Amino acid sequence: MSRALPRRAAGVFTSVLLAATTATALSHSAAAADGTLGSAAAAKGRYFGTAVAAGHLGESAYTGTLDREYNAVTPENEMKWDATESTRNTFTFGAADQIVGHAQSKGMKIRGHTLVWHSQLPSWVSGLGAADLRTAMNNHITQVMQHYKGKIYAWDVVNEAFQDGSSGARRSSPFQDKLGNGFIEEAFRTARSVDPDAKLCYNDYNTDGVNAKSNAVYNMVKDFKARGVPIDCVGFQSHFNSASPVPSDYQANLQRFADLGVDVQITELDIEGSGTAQANNYANVVKACLAVTRCTGMTVWGITDKYSWRSSGTPLLFDSNYAKKPAYDAVLTTLGGTGGGDGGGGGGGNGGDPTAACTVAYARTSDWNDGYNGQVTVTAGSAPITNWTVTLTFPSGQQVSALWNGSPTWNGSTATVRSTYNGSLAAGASTDFGFTVMKNGNAAAPTLGTCTAS
Repeated sequence: MSRALPRRAAGVFTSVLLAATTATALSHSAAAADGTLGSAAAAKGRYFGTAVAAGHLGESAYTGTLDREYNAVTPENEMKWDATESTRNTFTFGAADQIVGHAQSKGMKIRGHTLVWHSQLPSWVSGLGAADLRTAMNNHITQVMQHYKGKIYAWDVVNEAFQDGSSGARRSSPFQDKLGNGFIEEAFRTARSVDPDAKLCYNDYNTDGVNAKSNAVYNMVKDFKARGVPIDCVGFQSHFNSASPVPSDYQANLQRFADLGVDVQITELDIEGSGTAQANNYANVVKACLAVTRCTGMTVWGITDKYSWRSSGTPLLFDSNYAKKPAYDAVLTTLGGTGGGDGGGGGGGNGGDPTAACTVAYARTSDWNDGYNGQVTVTAGSAPITNWTVTLTFPSGQQVSALWNGSPTWNGSTATVRSTYNGSLAAGASTDFGFTVMKNGNAAAPTLGTCTAS
């Protein structure tokens, strides 16, 4: 979802850059022999990308895996409204520029994510009246797209504008509530006027199979195509787990959108699980894309499990130590490359006092202007445990907007987080819980208390 709780565009380049990029793609397609995801996908006429966080580009294992395996990137948070225009008409592009510059230096495509979205929206936007909001929306689209014109392959122009459930209705948002149904069309028309060469996409989640929500998006795209509204592609986020598995009609759903005359892209793929089951699910997603001629590429939502927004579900192709998982081999083989992964498994615990029942470690996994994601890793001691409890105190002013993989109770700014389904750990094994925090002017880290276990 874009950053998702939810969470990320490489451009049609100028003639010189296009020639360079084409040469890179041809060198990949000439040989999936180097056995990487990007080269194998290029041999099939597609890209295989990943979401990238600028804050991790200084980590050698992170950039090494990125540069070796992927031929496209999506900025995870760095192009969203709060990151680029936290104050009206003051634009900051430093973190996004870092990602774009790195991708260009490696000949990678870049997906722009995202221009109009109800989440990660600065508070000043919500306070505007209708006329002022329309001006601000169009100005934001214009300024961001002009800054990256010629560098972005495809933009997620509008993100997650439809409700979940059976209504097929639009989601309440400042744009929907004040501008009405026409805001999506207006955003696309503005985007086309700014950069006529970039692909313009609508992106959403829980639209992977045929259901009320995907039907509503389908009807919108059909209407847009019939009336000449500029839309080139539809993004399917494809966040899957046991409660929301890969639907049996996934390929058929992609195909029906493609039949409308738009490209389809898998934009935020992650699949919780491990071993053969996870590998098979990943393979089925890739097979579906390969079977749909207009499925132009796939993007996984992150490189390593340790930085995933769903890290406890180990949903990515590389474990916390950047080791290739069985899912990696399945994807590569399905793309027509050669396997040779070094097995699965997540990163080990942090050790700690061997007599302790459990130990904890904290890491900030992503950061943007007015918020951040944090992760606490819980590691069992020298004996198995069945439950754990961790205390966490947040600095003054900060507000936790979401917490997952744990059950919190609050005493002021202190959360006591207890295990849910993830309490049983073997000796030395680890799990984690995560949270999203709104900084409200205070960027300090929370204070991590002790871990108790039973």
